[in-house]
Amino acid sequence: MEKIHILDLNFLDTQEAIACFLVETDQGPLLVETGPESTYPVLEKKVEALGYHMEDIKQVLLTHIHFDHAGAAWRLAEHGAKIYVHPVGKPHLESPEKLWNSAKQIYGSEMERLWGKMMPIPEEQVIPVQHGAELHFSKNSFRAIHTPGHAIHHIAWKMGEIIFTGDVAGVKIDGGPVVPPCPPPDIHIESWKLSLAKLKAENAEALYLTHFGIINDIDRHLDNLSYVLDDWAKWIKPYFEKDIPQKEVIREFMAYTQIYLKREGCSDQLLKVYEYANPSWMSVAGLYRYWKLKSQGRI
Repeated sequence: MEKIHILDLNFLDTQEAIACFLVETDQGPLLVETGPESTYPVLEKKVEALGYHMEDIKQVLLTHIHFDHAGAAWRLAEHGAKIYVHPVGKPHLESPEKLWNSAKQIYGSEMERLWGKMMPIPEEQVIPVQHGAELHFSKNSFRAIHTPGHAIHHIAWKMGEIIFTGDVAGVKIDGGPVVPPCPPPDIHIESWKLSLAKLKAENAEALYLTHFGIINDIDRHLDNLSYVLDDWAKWIKPYFEKDIPQKEVIREFMAYTQIYLKREGCSDQLLKVYEYANPSWMSVAGLYRYWKLKSQGRI
């Protein structure tokens, strides 16, 4: 079986917030996810600790184009890597200005501290991958599973009996409970649940979560995620219907979710890591948008 290394990128000097995965193949190392460009020095150090150089990585598979998963892809492309992504994500990697400027309106002066930089990737190095497509690297095979709900351009990658799930299988850190990352603009509860059903139907042996690690009890994990996704959406709905400003809801939502996390055994330090990996303001914004589009009949 292929050797898989989980590389903790130590995002914001924390452990187990963001991972990427180095797969040793008979054609050299392959990377699933890159993390943000701000953690690229950590990635480079950990790749070299395994006996490789960044230019040895010729294939990079992305689950989607959010900064914490794909922000450093352009750095790998500079070393000659091909970047595989859903077709909807392809133009944003080739011309990231719109994506970057949109995020900057939210993060402001914190953009570079959190995410680093994002530069264009040459068109010929960004390879679009449709649902069901299979990539073959000699003896290694990866199948793309289109799994929208978190993002319309989200792909889970199945290799043998494991699946690299990106964000569609949620965030679960250091023995804590699974929670759904719900950033704007693409959150779609119904699509997400269909994607969870797709993952179940694969009958995999393990899920590899970007946030963070390996899940073996797959059905229970995905059922718990579905429950919390519904719970959060239902909690947000009355605030949206009363037109309460999001900034007034964030603190209450954080308190609500922290009660749940503490009940599930999370320490104060682990609460901090969950907040880094899955910020409360982000889920409030994403679920507000979901209910807005729902009320307008647009989804």
